[in-house]
Amino acid sequence: MRIISRRTLQKFWADHADAEQPLKAWVAETSKATWRSMIEIKRRYPIASVIDAERVVFNIGGNKYRLVVKIWFPGRAVWIKFIGTHAQYDKIDVTKL
Repeated sequence: MRIISRRTLQKFWADHADAEQPLKAWVAETSKATWRSMIEIKRRYPIASVIDAERVVFNIGGNKYRLVVKIWFPGRAVWIKFIGTHAQYDKIDVTKL
């Protein structure tokens, strides 16, 4: 999958050093992935939360952070829509991202 807006992740881990390695691991795995559906994502990440047909929330760093992405399966692209703490995540509407 092609990841769009990696810089968002880099900026985040610059402020949250403990998120750097988990995010780098997620990027490495996602870059190699060939997901064709949310079902495939749930098989690999059972605790990920599928929001709708395009959006999924990943738990990062032992569930300390939340990563919201929008996926375009036909184009094999993943857009980083949000990365933040649980408190920050609780203040957003993921369906609007």
